[in-house]
Amino acid sequence: MRHLIRHMLAAVALVVSTAAAAQAWPAKPVRIIVPYPPGGAVDVVTRKMAAKLQEQTGQAFFVENKPGAAGTIGISAALQAPADGYTLVANDTTYALLPHIVRKLPFDYDTALIPVGAYVFAPMSVVVRAESKYKTLAELIGTAKASAGQVSYGTGGAGSAPHFVSEALGIAAGARFMHVPFKGAGEATMAVLSGTVDFQVASTPGVMGHVKGGKARLLAVSGPKRLAQLPDVPTFNEAGVKFAGLMNFTGLWAPKGTPQPAIDRLQKEIAVAMASADMKTFADGLASEPGHWDSATFAKDLRERTEFWGKVAANTAFERQ
Repeated sequence: MRHLIRHMLAAVALVVSTAAAAQAWPAKPVRIIVPYPPGGAVDVVTRKMAAKLQEQTGQAFFVENKPGAAGTIGISAALQAPADGYTLVANDTTYALLPHIVRKLPFDYDTALIPVGAYVFAPMSVVVRAESKYKTLAELIGTAKASAGQVSYGTGGAGSAPHFVSEALGIAAGARFMHVPFKGAGEATMAVLSGTVDFQVASTPGVMGHVKGGKARLLAVSGPKRLAQLPDVPTFNEAGVKFAGLMNFTGLWAPKGTPQPAIDRLQKEIAVAMASADMKTFADGLASEPGHWDSATFAKDLRERTEFWGKVAANTAFERQ
Protein backbone atom coordinates (compact mmCIF):
# COMPACT_ATOMS: atom_id res chain seq x y z
CA MET A 1 0.00 0.00 0.00
CA ARG A 2 2.83 2.41 0.89
CA HIS A 3 4.47 1.60 -2.45
CA LEU A 4 1.22 2.43 -4.28
CA ILE A 5 0.80 5.67 -2.34
CA ARG A 6 4.35 6.73 -3.19
CA HIS A 7 3.68 6.13 -6.88
CA MET A 8 0.43 8.06 -6.71
CA LEU A 9 2.10 10.98 -4.96
CA ALA A 10 4.90 10.95 -7.51
CA ALA A 11 2.37 11.02 -10.36
CA VAL A 12 0.47 13.90 -8.77
CA ALA A 13 3.72 15.79 -8.24
CA LEU A 14 4.65 15.28 -11.89
CA VAL A 15 1.27 16.59 -13.07
CA VAL A 16 1.47 19.58 -10.75
CA SER A 17 5.03 20.42 -11.77
CA THR A 18 4.17 20.07 -15.47
CA ALA A 19 1.12 22.32 -15.08
CA ALA A 20 3.14 24.85 -13.11
CA ALA A 21 5.81 24.90 -15.80
CA ALA A 22 3.20 25.40 -18.51
CA GLN A 23 1.49 28.17 -16.56
CA ALA A 24 4.83 29.92 -16.25
CA TRP A 25 4.97 30.16 -20.05
CA PRO A 26 6.84 31.93 -21.49
CA ALA A 27 9.90 31.26 -19.35
CA LYS A 28 12.36 31.46 -22.26
CA PRO A 29 12.47 32.91 -25.80
CA VAL A 30 9.68 31.83 -28.16
CA ARG A 31 10.42 31.09 -31.82
CA ILE A 32 7.76 31.83 -34.43
CA ILE A 33 8.44 30.16 -37.76
CA VAL A 34 7.17 32.02 -40.82
CA PRO A 35 7.15 29.46 -43.66
CA TYR A 36 7.63 32.13 -46.34
CA PRO A 37 10.40 34.58 -47.34
CA PRO A 38 10.61 37.99 -45.64
CA GLY A 39 8.49 40.84 -46.97
CA GLY A 40 5.11 39.19 -47.47
CA ALA A 41 1.95 39.86 -45.47
CA VAL A 42 2.45 36.94 -43.06
CA ASP A 43 5.99 38.06 -42.31
CA VAL A 44 5.04 41.73 -41.82
CA VAL A 45 2.13 41.02 -39.47
CA THR A 46 3.90 38.25 -37.56
CA ARG A 47 6.88 40.46 -36.78
CA LYS A 48 4.57 43.11 -35.37
CA MET A 49 2.71 40.55 -33.27
CA ALA A 50 5.99 39.07 -32.03
CA ALA A 51 7.14 42.51 -30.90
CA LYS A 52 3.82 43.08 -29.13
CA LEU A 53 3.90 39.70 -27.36
CA GLN A 54 7.45 40.43 -26.23
CA GLU A 55 6.35 43.79 -24.88
CA GLN A 56 3.42 42.24 -22.99
CA THR A 57 5.14 39.18 -21.53
CA GLY A 58 8.67 40.50 -21.01
CA GLN A 59 10.01 37.47 -22.86
CA ALA A 60 11.69 37.43 -26.27
CA PHE A 61 9.62 36.40 -29.30
CA PHE A 62 11.63 36.09 -32.51
CA VAL A 63 10.69 35.29 -36.10
CA GLU A 64 12.55 32.76 -38.20
CA ASN A 65 11.82 32.51 -41.95
CA LYS A 66 11.88 28.97 -43.35
CA PRO A 67 10.32 29.18 -46.83
CA GLY A 68 9.70 26.48 -49.38
CA ALA A 69 7.32 23.77 -50.59
CA ALA A 70 4.12 25.81 -50.11
CA GLY A 71 5.02 26.43 -46.49
CA THR A 72 5.43 22.77 -45.55
CA ILE A 73 9.18 23.10 -44.88
CA GLY A 74 8.58 25.66 -42.16
CA ILE A 75 5.63 23.74 -40.73
CA SER A 76 7.66 20.52 -40.64
CA ALA A 77 10.46 22.34 -38.82
CA ALA A 78 7.98 23.49 -36.17
CA LEU A 79 6.65 19.95 -35.77
CA GLN A 80 10.16 18.60 -35.25
CA ALA A 81 10.63 20.87 -32.25
CA PRO A 82 9.39 19.92 -28.76
CA ALA A 83 5.68 20.63 -28.30
CA ASP A 84 6.34 22.84 -25.30
CA GLY A 85 4.98 26.20 -26.43
CA TYR A 86 8.35 27.59 -27.44
CA THR A 87 8.03 26.94 -31.17
CA LEU A 88 5.01 28.29 -33.03
CA VAL A 89 4.23 28.62 -36.72
CA ALA A 90 2.54 31.53 -38.48
CA ASN A 91 0.48 31.34 -41.66
CA ASP A 92 -2.56 32.76 -43.41
CA THR A 93 -5.45 31.35 -45.44
CA THR A 94 -2.86 29.52 -47.57
CA TYR A 95 -2.74 26.89 -44.83
CA ALA A 96 -6.26 25.79 -45.79
CA LEU A 97 -5.01 25.15 -49.34
CA LEU A 98 -2.42 22.55 -48.38
CA PRO A 99 -4.60 19.42 -48.73
CA HIS A 100 -5.47 20.52 -52.27
CA ILE A 101 -2.05 21.55 -53.56
CA VAL A 102 0.35 19.02 -52.00
CA ARG A 103 0.07 15.40 -53.10
CA LYS A 104 1.31 13.97 -49.83
CA LEU A 105 1.70 16.22 -46.84
CA PRO A 106 4.60 15.35 -44.50
CA PHE A 107 2.23 15.69 -41.54
CA ASP A 108 -1.40 15.05 -40.61
CA TYR A 109 -3.25 18.16 -41.77
CA ASP A 110 -6.18 17.62 -39.38
CA THR A 111 -4.27 16.95 -36.17
CA ALA A 112 -0.59 17.97 -36.37
CA LEU A 113 -1.15 21.65 -35.53
CA ILE A 114 -3.47 23.38 -33.09
CA PRO A 115 -4.95 26.67 -34.38
CA VAL A 116 -4.34 29.10 -31.53
CA GLY A 117 -5.57 32.45 -32.80
CA ALA A 118 -6.08 34.55 -35.94
CA TYR A 119 -5.91 38.33 -36.24
CA VAL A 120 -5.43 41.30 -38.62
CA PHE A 121 -8.06 40.50 -41.25
CA ALA A 122 -7.15 41.92 -44.62
CA PRO A 123 -8.84 42.03 -48.01
CA MET A 124 -7.17 40.63 -51.08
CA SER A 125 -6.39 43.39 -53.54
CA VAL A 126 -5.52 43.76 -57.22
CA VAL A 127 -2.24 45.71 -57.28
CA VAL A 128 -0.54 47.45 -60.20
CA ARG A 129 2.49 49.73 -60.38
CA ALA A 130 1.77 53.44 -60.07
CA GLU A 131 2.66 54.02 -63.74
CA SER A 132 0.50 51.16 -65.02
CA LYS A 133 -1.72 51.87 -67.99
CA TYR A 134 -4.51 50.05 -66.17
CA LYS A 135 -6.47 52.62 -64.19
CA THR A 136 -9.43 50.36 -63.36
CA LEU A 137 -10.07 46.65 -62.92
CA ALA A 138 -12.45 46.83 -65.90
CA GLU A 139 -9.60 48.03 -68.14
CA LEU A 140 -7.30 45.24 -67.01
CA ILE A 141 -9.97 42.59 -67.50
CA GLY A 142 -10.97 44.06 -70.86
CA THR A 143 -7.41 43.69 -72.14
CA ALA A 144 -7.20 40.14 -70.78
CA LYS A 145 -10.40 39.21 -72.59
CA ALA A 146 -9.16 40.71 -75.85
CA SER A 147 -5.79 38.94 -75.62
CA ALA A 148 -6.12 35.78 -73.55
CA GLY A 149 -3.01 34.92 -71.56
CA GLN A 150 -1.19 38.17 -72.34
CA VAL A 151 -2.00 40.05 -69.13
CA SER A 152 0.36 38.64 -66.52
CA TYR A 153 0.19 38.41 -62.75
CA GLY A 154 2.78 37.41 -60.17
CA THR A 155 2.41 35.33 -57.03
CA GLY A 156 4.62 33.79 -54.39
CA GLY A 157 4.15 30.42 -56.04
CA ALA A 158 1.76 28.01 -57.72
CA GLY A 159 -0.93 26.83 -55.34
CA SER A 160 -0.70 29.90 -53.10
CA ALA A 161 -3.80 31.78 -52.00
CA PRO A 162 -3.07 34.71 -54.37
CA HIS A 163 -2.76 32.19 -57.22
CA PHE A 164 -6.15 30.68 -56.45
CA VAL A 165 -7.82 34.06 -55.85
CA SER A 166 -6.39 35.37 -59.15
CA GLU A 167 -7.69 32.35 -61.04
CA ALA A 168 -11.08 32.58 -59.35
CA LEU A 169 -11.21 36.27 -60.27
CA GLY A 170 -10.44 35.42 -63.90
CA ILE A 171 -13.11 32.72 -63.97
CA ALA A 172 -15.70 35.12 -62.52
CA ALA A 173 -14.75 37.81 -65.04
CA GLY A 174 -14.51 35.47 -68.03
CA ALA A 175 -10.85 36.38 -68.57
CA ARG A 176 -7.62 34.41 -68.80
CA PHE A 177 -4.45 35.72 -67.19
CA MET A 178 -0.87 34.47 -67.45
CA HIS A 179 0.50 33.25 -64.13
CA VAL A 180 4.15 34.02 -63.28
CA PRO A 181 5.22 32.36 -60.00
CA PHE A 182 8.06 33.76 -57.87
CA LYS A 183 9.83 32.58 -54.74
CA GLY A 184 7.71 34.70 -52.41
CA ALA A 185 5.01 37.35 -52.25
CA GLY A 186 7.59 40.08 -51.68
CA GLU A 187 9.45 39.09 -54.84
CA ALA A 188 6.17 39.10 -56.79
CA THR A 189 5.50 42.64 -55.55
CA MET A 190 8.92 43.74 -56.78
CA ALA A 191 8.05 42.24 -60.18
CA VAL A 192 4.89 44.38 -60.27
CA LEU A 193 6.79 47.53 -59.33
CA SER A 194 9.44 46.88 -61.98
CA GLY A 195 6.87 46.19 -64.70
CA THR A 196 7.95 42.56 -65.09
CA VAL A 197 4.32 41.51 -64.58
CA ASP A 198 1.13 43.52 -65.00
CA PHE A 199 -0.50 42.95 -61.63
CA GLN A 200 -0.59 41.01 -58.41
CA VAL A 201 -3.37 39.83 -56.14
CA ALA A 202 -2.07 40.36 -52.63
CA SER A 203 -3.21 40.76 -49.06
CA THR A 204 -3.12 44.47 -48.24
CA PRO A 205 -0.53 44.25 -45.39
CA GLY A 206 2.10 43.12 -47.88
CA VAL A 207 1.64 46.05 -50.28
CA MET A 208 0.33 49.05 -48.35
CA GLY A 209 3.83 50.39 -47.78
CA HIS A 210 4.28 50.68 -51.56
CA VAL A 211 0.80 52.14 -52.00
CA LYS A 212 1.48 54.82 -49.40
CA GLY A 213 4.87 55.46 -50.95
CA GLY A 214 3.26 56.17 -54.31
CA LYS A 215 4.86 53.17 -56.03
CA ALA A 216 1.72 51.04 -56.38
CA ARG A 217 -2.03 51.42 -56.80
CA LEU A 218 -4.97 49.21 -55.86
CA LEU A 219 -7.62 48.66 -58.52
CA ALA A 220 -10.09 46.76 -56.33
CA VAL A 221 -10.38 44.87 -53.05
CA SER A 222 -12.24 41.78 -51.87
CA GLY A 223 -14.92 41.85 -49.23
CA PRO A 224 -18.44 43.26 -48.93
CA LYS A 225 -17.52 46.93 -48.59
CA ARG A 226 -14.85 49.50 -49.37
CA LEU A 227 -12.09 50.07 -46.91
CA ALA A 228 -12.39 53.18 -44.77
CA GLN A 229 -8.65 53.73 -45.33
CA LEU A 230 -9.09 53.55 -49.13
CA PRO A 231 -12.53 54.99 -49.86
CA ASP A 232 -11.78 55.49 -53.57
CA VAL A 233 -10.89 51.84 -54.20
CA PRO A 234 -13.97 49.81 -55.23
CA THR A 235 -14.77 46.26 -54.22
CA PHE A 236 -14.57 43.53 -56.86
CA ASN A 237 -18.37 43.63 -57.15
CA GLU A 238 -18.41 47.41 -57.56
CA ALA A 239 -15.70 47.11 -60.21
CA GLY A 240 -17.99 44.89 -62.27
CA VAL A 241 -16.87 41.39 -61.25
CA LYS A 242 -19.36 39.29 -59.30
CA PHE A 243 -16.73 37.86 -57.03
CA ALA A 244 -16.58 38.83 -53.37
CA GLY A 245 -13.30 37.01 -52.84
CA LEU A 246 -12.40 36.52 -49.21
CA MET A 247 -10.67 38.23 -46.34
CA ASN A 248 -7.21 36.99 -45.47
CA PHE A 249 -5.89 36.64 -41.93
CA THR A 250 -2.63 36.01 -40.14
CA GLY A 251 -2.62 33.39 -37.42
CA LEU A 252 -0.53 31.32 -35.07
CA TRP A 253 -0.54 27.54 -34.70
CA ALA A 254 1.13 25.34 -32.09
CA PRO A 255 2.29 21.72 -32.50
CA LYS A 256 -0.06 19.06 -31.18
CA GLY A 257 0.75 18.27 -27.58
CA THR A 258 1.56 21.84 -26.61
CA PRO A 259 0.43 22.31 -22.97
CA GLN A 260 -3.05 23.79 -22.79
CA PRO A 261 -2.04 26.45 -20.23
CA ALA A 262 0.52 27.78 -22.73
CA ILE A 263 -2.10 27.87 -25.49
CA ASP A 264 -4.58 29.60 -23.17
CA ARG A 265 -1.99 32.21 -22.18
CA LEU A 266 -1.06 32.84 -25.82
CA GLN A 267 -4.75 33.29 -26.78
CA LYS A 268 -5.13 35.77 -23.93
CA GLU A 269 -2.04 37.73 -25.00
CA ILE A 270 -3.22 37.84 -28.63
CA ALA A 271 -6.57 39.25 -27.48
CA VAL A 272 -4.83 41.86 -25.32
CA ALA A 273 -2.54 42.79 -28.21
CA MET A 274 -5.38 43.25 -30.69
CA ALA A 275 -7.30 45.41 -28.21
CA SER A 276 -4.35 47.79 -27.88
CA ALA A 277 -4.31 51.17 -29.57
CA ASP A 278 -1.02 50.58 -31.38
CA MET A 279 -2.13 47.26 -32.92
CA LYS A 280 -5.35 48.90 -34.08
CA THR A 281 -3.29 51.69 -35.62
CA PHE A 282 -0.98 49.11 -37.19
CA ALA A 283 -3.90 47.20 -38.73
CA ASP A 284 -5.48 50.43 -39.93
CA GLY A 285 -2.23 51.39 -41.61
CA LEU A 286 -2.32 48.11 -43.52
CA ALA A 287 -5.93 48.65 -44.60
CA SER A 288 -6.96 45.75 -42.38
CA GLU A 289 -9.41 44.98 -39.59
CA PRO A 290 -7.85 44.58 -36.11
CA GLY A 291 -10.06 41.81 -34.70
CA HIS A 292 -9.07 38.34 -33.51
CA TRP A 293 -10.45 34.78 -33.32
CA ASP A 294 -9.98 32.38 -30.44
CA SER A 295 -8.94 28.78 -31.04
CA ALA A 296 -12.45 27.38 -31.52
CA THR A 297 -13.53 30.07 -33.99
CA PHE A 298 -10.24 29.76 -35.83
CA ALA A 299 -10.61 25.97 -36.16
CA LYS A 300 -14.17 26.32 -37.48
CA ASP A 301 -13.15 28.87 -40.10
CA LEU A 302 -10.26 26.67 -41.25
CA ARG A 303 -12.63 23.75 -41.83
CA GLU A 304 -14.89 25.96 -43.93
CA ARG A 305 -11.99 27.45 -45.90
CA THR A 306 -10.51 24.04 -46.58
CA GLU A 307 -13.81 23.00 -48.16
CA PHE A 308 -14.03 26.27 -50.15
CA TRP A 309 -10.51 25.94 -51.55
CA GLY A 310 -11.25 22.37 -52.58
CA LYS A 311 -13.94 23.66 -54.92
CA VAL A 312 -11.59 26.29 -56.37
CA ALA A 313 -8.82 23.71 -56.83
CA ALA A 314 -11.15 21.53 -58.84
CA ASN A 315 -11.49 24.36 -61.38
CA THR A 316 -7.87 25.58 -61.40
CA ALA A 317 -5.22 24.09 -63.66
CA PHE A 318 -1.97 23.50 -61.76
CA GLU A 319 0.38 20.68 -60.93
CA ARG A 320 0.18 19.50 -57.34
CA GLN A 321 3.49 19.49 -55.53
